[in-house]
Amino acid sequence: MAARRPFRWPALLTSNGRGIAYGGDYNPDQWPEETLDEDIRLMRKAHVNTVALAIFSWDKIEPQEGEFTFDWLDRVIDKLGTAGIAVDLASATASAPMWLYVKHPEVLPIDKYGHTVNPGSRQSWQPTSPVFTAYALRLCRKLAEHYKNNPYVTAWHMGNEYGWNNRYDYSDNALKAFRTWCEAKYGTIDALNAAWGTAFWSQHVNDFSEVLLPRHMGGDAMVNPAQQLDYERFGNDMLLDFYKAERDAIEAICPDKPFTTNFMVSTDQCCMDYAKWADEVDFISNDHYFHEGESHVDELLCSDALMDSLALGKPWYVMEHSTSAVQWKPLNARKRHGELMRDALTHVAMGADAINFFQWRQSASGAEAFHSAMVPHAGEDSKIYRDVCELGAALKTLSEAGLQGTELERSNTAILFSAESEWATRSQTLPSMKLNHWHDVRDWYRGLLDAGQRADIVPLAYDWSGYQTIILPTVLILSECDVRRLADFAQAGGTVIIGYATGLIDEHFRVGLGGYPGAGNGLLRTMLGVRSEEFNILGCEAEGEPSEIRLSNGCISRLWQNDVTSIAADTTVIASYVGAEAADWELADVPAITRHPYGRGEALYVGCDLDRDAIASLMRTLRPEAADDARLVHTVRRSADGSTIVDCYLNRDRQPVHVQNITGQPIIAHRCAAGTAAHDYVLDRNGMLIMKRVE
Repeated sequence: MAARRPFRWPALLTSNGRGIAYGGDYNPDQWPEETLDEDIRLMRKAHVNTVALAIFSWDKIEPQEGEFTFDWLDRVIDKLGTAGIAVDLASATASAPMWLYVKHPEVLPIDKYGHTVNPGSRQSWQPTSPVFTAYALRLCRKLAEHYKNNPYVTAWHMGNEYGWNNRYDYSDNALKAFRTWCEAKYGTIDALNAAWGTAFWSQHVNDFSEVLLPRHMGGDAMVNPAQQLDYERFGNDMLLDFYKAERDAIEAICPDKPFTTNFMVSTDQCCMDYAKWADEVDFISNDHYFHEGESHVDELLCSDALMDSLALGKPWYVMEHSTSAVQWKPLNARKRHGELMRDALTHVAMGADAINFFQWRQSASGAEAFHSAMVPHAGEDSKIYRDVCELGAALKTLSEAGLQGTELERSNTAILFSAESEWATRSQTLPSMKLNHWHDVRDWYRGLLDAGQRADIVPLAYDWSGYQTIILPTVLILSECDVRRLADFAQAGGTVIIGYATGLIDEHFRVGLGGYPGAGNGLLRTMLGVRSEEFNILGCEAEGEPSEIRLSNGCISRLWQNDVTSIAADTTVIASYVGAEAADWELADVPAITRHPYGRGEALYVGCDLDRDAIASLMRTLRPEAADDARLVHTVRRSADGSTIVDCYLNRDRQPVHVQNITGQPIIAHRCAAGTAAHDYVLDRNGMLIMKRVE
């Protein structure tokens, strides 16, 4: 892991600067100025103590080129601060003013088809444009100079959701920067040719000046997957470099306040390599929007598990989530009563010390007018605002109980996540185009919950040596170094579970030879004690063919089966393919799931796709001693000295759950009632119980 900036948490305007931060994005420039006093009254009533300000306010701050107007923003910040509401001040560069685009249309991004991405939305600018960078950094410096000594500004919010609209830019500026990036990465053109495998399809380049972006190549043309993977890395890095330039411009003037930017991690999206970004912020922040349907709570838990790992166990910040429905999905489901509180408290249970929404007051116009907010269109006399007030009171209670600053205890199981493997699964050159690494991580996470077990989600690049079990679902890319780390982990006594599409390629998208999985020059196969020769891919597209294959343990595979042709003498077969469908595909009695000792540990091979029920069944078989009530999620937050322990119990079921022998003093009992016996509770649907133990 790279060197990380020291952890710094933004202070509140409380007597000791501590407490759980509560509020949301505030956009007073959308409203008449007289609305400000009413907003502050409602904020105080709801126990709001922080807001993110000026995120999209560049045109209000600089209405004409070189004319900076801070008077309106000064008045807003002064009134907020006087009311005890801290400000997380944005660099305001997420959306540029229209005058800049009119004067400099050359800053607009170009898509892979050569079309200009026009202004009018967010992030309509090239991260590699020297012209745009100059304007953006000038704004950063002006803001820093003006607010460096303002006591009410306690943190800096850089940009907003970097990569939302300009993750992929194919402009000439991007081409120039990509060539420079490639030269820095490879050093010589021969090294690049070797890494990209340019001997295929006559793609050899003689000089870095011949390196191209993977623009549209016509029809169903397939991009060189190694080139595309490097372009994904470059896109991540160019935006990270832009963020760092903004941060450094402000930090040179205002070094004493912490910096962050809001990641976008939910299992619908995780577009950047946030393991790299996490090194460059002072505290981790995330925008999380729930997935509609029955997976809502589990998806939230899974995303938060990754956030806690990115934060290295330190508290982290929910910068945005929604009070109810959003307006940008095909189906914009609202939250039921009690779910606003449940979701926010679940974030807290998973390590968050800040709960914020987009946005404070629901917009009356614009693209997000129907995105829910803390003060909805219905106003103060509304269910949502009353829920907002209830949540504010609950967070104030948790703050007074000393929760803020405690850290989430980790599980003994880690599911490994790799942004690069997620990018790789999008390639159109794989045996199946239905792979999705991040969704497989989610499915394994949910399967473990169904087995009464909780896992952490840990980036592959991080240190996971302290866990007992690690799981690698569809981690397509494994370098030789990665495989050696896995082997060392197993040799030291750990359990490694390798998924069916894990370790097929190295970091240059090269296939390991000698059989699958080929990563690590055969070391991964040796560790697993298996060798596969082909992939059997199923799908409804193959009319008249079997669409699923049964396993001897009762599970079913519906996408991918590895044809394992040999196993080591000491490999145990846990399940094989059986039945007429298996025989039809010549897979009858072929090993599907195996177990192999390695050093003081072991390696399990799951050679086919499994749904969450099958994953749960497998994990209950492998670790029956670890199973708790699958309807209940129990997390523990503990102070550094161990004196304060907070237990959080969440009902993830739709029916009431009875929990027994609960120790400690109740802090929050949301949709929860005392049971018939002492220390027993009944958690209703969406119920959460938070208890404090002092040792």
